Amino acid sequence: MGTTLSPPSPFYYFPPIVPGQNPPPSSGGSIPSPPDFPVTPNPPEIVPNPPIIFPGPPQSIPTPTVYIPSPPGPTLTPPYYEPSPPAIVLSPPIFNVPSPSGFNPSPPVMFLPPIVYPPPTVPPPPHVTPTMTLWCVAKPSVPDPIIQEAMNYACGSGADCDSIQPSGSCFQPDTLYHHASYAFNSYWQRTKAAGGTCEFGGTALLVTVDPSNDGCHFEYH
Repeated sequence: MGTTLSPPSPFYYFPPIVPGQNPPPSSGGSIPSPPDFPVTPNPPEIVPNPPIIFPGPPQSIPTPTVYIPSPPGPTLTPPYYEPSPPAIVLSPPIFNVPSPSGFNPSPPVMFLPPIVYPPPTVPPPPHVTPTMTLWCVAKPSVPDPIIQEAMNYACGSGADCDSIQPSGSCFQPDTLYHHASYAFNSYWQRTKAAGGTCEFGGTALLVTVDPSNDGCHFEYH
């Protein structure tokens, strides 16, 4: 038979035994017991903290009076006069440039103001109308009744109408145009110096050809 192994026994640790120390013996041999009266707990004592005062900054710090001396007054300096040089304007020299041979400079052109003569003291000659022989005759295109009325006006205003009567020198030719032309011309020649005109309501006109005939002469002034 084989050998049977038994299991190992459990391990136990035992702390070491320290011998105890006995308290020291008292001197009296007995411990006094506490008193029999009840113990009243005292209230907590409150100790007030002293106030802490922080010193504030000073209200104002007087600054010392500083006197700054003012600068001395302006120093009067004598006026300074700088003499200016005399104003002398030097004109450029005039050089006579000789002209080339064969060239003669023309004299400068001078413009003179116009000469105004006073008006003449002699009165001007009278206005002379150019000489032109004119006669006043009737218009051939005007109707006979209108010419007759204009002729009657001329005869009643100073014209020589006796010459155109049946016994007159200018009766012939016996036409209304001839008789009216003689009366118109007689009136105009006698009144033109005073402003008379050869109009007669548009029935007359001026001509430069003498309307006279052999037996009748048209007057002219």
